[in-house]
Amino acid sequence: MIPTTEKASPDMRVFEQLESEVRSYCRSFPTVFEKAQGYKLWDTQGREFIDFFAGAGALNYGHNHPAMTKKLVDYLTSGNIVHSLDMATKAKEEFLKRFDEVILQPRQLDYKVMFPGPTGANTVESALKLARKVTGRETVISFTHAFHGMTLGALSITANSFKRHGAGVPLNHAVSMPYENYLGDAVDSLTLLERYLEDKGSGIDLPAAIILETVQGEGGINVASSQWLKQVEQLCRRWDILLIVDDVQAGCGRTGPFFSFEAAGIEPDIICLSKSIGGYGLPMALTLIKPEFDKWAPGEHNGTFRGHNLAFVAATEALSFWETDTFTKETLRKGEKVKLALQRMADDHPELEAEVRGRGLMAGIAFGETDFASKVCKEAFTRQLIIETSGPDDEVAKLLPPLIIDDEGLDRGLAILEESIKAAKA
Repeated sequence: MIPTTEKASPDMRVFEQLESEVRSYCRSFPTVFEKAQGYKLWDTQGREFIDFFAGAGALNYGHNHPAMTKKLVDYLTSGNIVHSLDMATKAKEEFLKRFDEVILQPRQLDYKVMFPGPTGANTVESALKLARKVTGRETVISFTHAFHGMTLGALSITANSFKRHGAGVPLNHAVSMPYENYLGDAVDSLTLLERYLEDKGSGIDLPAAIILETVQGEGGINVASSQWLKQVEQLCRRWDILLIVDDVQAGCGRTGPFFSFEAAGIEPDIICLSKSIGGYGLPMALTLIKPEFDKWAPGEHNGTFRGHNLAFVAATEALSFWETDTFTKETLRKGEKVKLALQRMADDHPELEAEVRGRGLMAGIAFGETDFASKVCKEAFTRQLIIETSGPDDEVAKLLPPLIIDDEGLDRGLAILEESIKAAKA
């Protein structure tokens, strides 16, 4: 039995009194965090937490990675450029060259790199804008349970009704179609999409783009098969539609390979990256564009923080993980370990109607009972494990540990999760 913490909760009054009601994660994890290293966090009371959250996927390489820390400290203490808009800097040059050499060339991928702004929503907005500019069309097709961001364009292709309602205005020029298995295993969800595209009386205009996540993170850890992804790509090629893959959370090795779509053998026209591309948790985003679609006029899409030099420094160092295939193999091995552990938990509690989902270290366990996953995550926090829910009804306990986590950390975290399931049942 893993004991719960005995210490009283830290004083959260400052946040309750001074911070907006929109605050979210600090409600789920009501303590004041102070230090972090690798896959561990410590609060102001010295309590040690195992992190199965990783900044919602922004910390694939863990907290305060030593090599990145050294690079950042050296850069800061040498009088180098920190803020530069989108001017040319040495740090940007080194990142671009390294990204091309380590990521694009070995995969025989040819993309121009755009720095759209530092967030996932920024890269999605730029992708939508460019697809409409290139094709001259307005409609974008997304999928059920999709999440692409909280700004208006990204929100228009996000499925969650609660988040959409927050827009306060109509969300236009987007159509949601069924993701794989949304209509059940026996129904090919792309048959409907194909019929809509073929039929001039379907009521759907030919879209500028189709955007998708290969694994829907916020939507409930829904995994698209390679076959389904290939069929989507074929539909795009047939009708001259741009294919956009949102790899903001599933990319940077979260599913094993650097890009989550690699196993499917597809080649998107536009790729959206953010979160862990910054290496250290520093804000950064990329929009990767096939050269023939790089139709921007200079300054047509810009922003003040289009390339933070500290993020370039950390991101360049993070690419060292990708010089060989060792990191991918280790992530897949750990992912299999997590999958087997979750399946054992599901089998041990058949009354919970639990379903194991995921790829690599992007995993989850969905429960049939409403609010049960929330209870599990709350119990986990009392046992000093940070884990969040996902899915339209928060029905999934979602595991996103840093990819650098060792077997001991995985075992401890999974043991706490198992204890938390039992406690939630009680």
